[in-house]
Amino acid sequence: MTSQQTGPQQSSQTMKPSTAAKKLGVYLAATPEEFQEGTVTRAQYEALQADPPQWLVDLRRDGPHPRPVVAARLGVSISGLARGGVTEALTTEQIQELRDERPEWLERERGTQADVRRETVRLKQKRAEQTDAPGGPKRG
Repeated sequence: MTSQQTGPQQSSQTMKPSTAAKKLGVYLAATPEEFQEGTVTRAQYEALQADPPQWLVDLRRDGPHPRPVVAARLGVSISGLARGGVTEALTTEQIQELRDERPEWLERERGTQADVRRETVRLKQKRAEQTDAPGGPKRG
């Protein structure tokens, strides 16, 4: 095949608004109507990343934030949010209130998340040690 390809150019690739919102880290329902109803080209997405419009700056700062962002800001998993009864998008202010109030479920889920992180690090170190050991990795 030659270096020139026929068919659509890479720059004309589009994504659904939900995909673009997820990649931008914003809650789709809080985006402007024209964003929700259209498609987003790769070039438009890159422009939003490089020079975000005010609505995107405001959403990233104030929310409402999608659950993955809420979970990350609280230091818990998405499942932990659900176990804590948080099923909707939260604003930055609501997230801060939870941090300040430190409800029991949040402290428990933070502990669980810390345990998961420690175990992940332990397993990664164990794999690295096995790879560095004479004879290479042990397959079982």
